[in-house]
Amino acid sequence: MKLFGTDGVRGEAGTFLNVEVALKLAMAAGVYFKKTAVTKRILVGKDTRKSGYMIENAIVAGLTAVGYDVIQIGPMPTPAIAFLTENMRCDAGIMISASHNSYEDNGIKFFDQHGDKFSIDIEKEIEDIYFSEDLVENASKSGIQIGSAKRIDDVIGRYIVQLKNSFPKELSLKDMRIVLDTANGAAYKVGPTVLEELGADVIVLHNSPNGNNINENCGALHTKELQKAVKKYRADIGIALDGDADRLVVVDELGEIVDGDQLLGALAVYLKNTNKLKGEAIVATVMSNQGLEDYAKSNSLTLHRSDVGDKNVLEIMKSKNINFGGEQSGHVIMHDFAKTGDGLVSALQTLAMLISKNGKASTALRPFKLYPQELKNLNVKNKIPLEKLDGLKELQEEIRSEGVRELIRYSGTENKLRLLLEAKEQKLITTNMKKLVAFFEKALNA
Repeated sequence: MKLFGTDGVRGEAGTFLNVEVALKLAMAAGVYFKKTAVTKRILVGKDTRKSGYMIENAIVAGLTAVGYDVIQIGPMPTPAIAFLTENMRCDAGIMISASHNSYEDNGIKFFDQHGDKFSIDIEKEIEDIYFSEDLVENASKSGIQIGSAKRIDDVIGRYIVQLKNSFPKELSLKDMRIVLDTANGAAYKVGPTVLEELGADVIVLHNSPNGNNINENCGALHTKELQKAVKKYRADIGIALDGDADRLVVVDELGEIVDGDQLLGALAVYLKNTNKLKGEAIVATVMSNQGLEDYAKSNSLTLHRSDVGDKNVLEIMKSKNINFGGEQSGHVIMHDFAKTGDGLVSALQTLAMLISKNGKASTALRPFKLYPQELKNLNVKNKIPLEKLDGLKELQEEIRSEGVRELIRYSGTENKLRLLLEAKEQKLITTNMKKLVAFFEKALNA
């Protein structure tokens, strides 16, 4: 598709994602929403990027132009939009965010009336409407049929209650010291509030957004300051969110990052042991470490793998009636409490597990050893379909014959090729990664 990637529409604000695109996309989405519209209300939230003002106004203009009433709630986490769309009985929700990307980018994510992300089929239908001039123009209203817009600033309380209700009522955080990095993003208010109201001693980093500092050397992708702060303040744990707070990275009391797959494994077994895991299974992606699969099996759990992307994880979870899954990158889906990946919900469940076990993060969150794994991102000039690259199939077969698991895919949002290799021995990974990099440098960048 020309507009939609792996998670909505995303690109550089003002160039790819400009006012015209946002306006027209909102109108096209409005045409699609009419199929299931009941209230004719659309919820719109955003993260803390300066470009959010521009895109928000364009989206509001587009939606009101086709007859919808818009509720604007300002900076809120992506999972909050998913929850509030259903909670406030809106026909759809829209989140303006480029997630973990730097401030230059922005994006638009859509949720249906139940707070679920759109499927690829629905995104394609909206894109088809977008490129149909007649459908968009004929949808414009006039006079009394034009929609309205209002801003509501107090809905944060609803989301805070939802978060607190996800934490076991018999537990308290009163004996925990937590360092929280909000990435100068959408959770800069709600994150500290929830942890403090549950009793924690909270040291907050990067909670002063200025429009241009979201994810800048902070948050889930840049944890050095968080790691230092955990050791400096002798904290029990460090929690890093990304710009829209749908991703979680944990730092243990020693200042070391906890691998995302190890976190998934620890939480899965905790949920099983507390009779909160459905289906005796979890869902992860093709990126997840083989160690996670082996650990799940040793605990009588099945690991189902999906394509990369939290909505792909969620799709399999729904089809198999599983309530827990996630990605190695930190998207953890606790479907009993959240419609999508929610960094704060996942953090609260992690804290509940530590309290229940009366254990330290450094041991409780590392229940198994990881296979050596290496991920490399290559900047590419052209995204030539992989199946059209001569010699790639043979190279893949050669790599697999050596007992190396490989995953090769293009980024859905950037001109990058992602290479993942995994094996029991690091030297096999190093040798074969050199072969892959040389092959793709020649095939895609020559």
